[in-house]
Amino acid sequence: MSTENGLKARIQADIAEAVRAGDELLKSTLRMALAAIMNAEVAGSEAVVLSDDQIINVLRAEAKKRAESADIYEQAGRAESASKERAEIAIIEKYLPAAMDAGALASIVSEEVAAAATNGQVGPKAMGVVIKAVKERVGASADGAAIAAAVKSALS
Repeated sequence: MSTENGLKARIQADIAEAVRAGDELLKSTLRMALAAIMNAEVAGSEAVVLSDDQIINVLRAEAKKRAESADIYEQAGRAESASKERAEIAIIEKYLPAAMDAGALASIVSEEVAAAATNGQVGPKAMGVVIKAVKERVGASADGAAIAAAVKSALS
């Protein structure tokens, strides 16, 4: 369904390798990730093939779910379950691009805020325009929540 060298194909190949190696945690985590990707592909009114950027967004959401679960397990005193969730996060993060550092993101945000200001868009009303421009520039290397927070603080 996806390109031969795409992220989905890489995950499928790594599942096969994990099965051969007998690595249960890797196998189950990657199968879960592949299931999430396939669910996202058929979620709309018609089936689509996700691009690598869209797959990265699905994987980010899965990692975020694991982080929230790990926190809940820790609060409930279930350290073993929390450590399993954190191990799954580490596996998922291998398929995500390196996160952009806060300084570089802030620099891009300030450039886009200045560009919006030259077009007469200032303050909170410019937030949507600035977020869209920043997302186009950074692609998948920054989390949407981090972008929104940086833009909000820059516009305040």
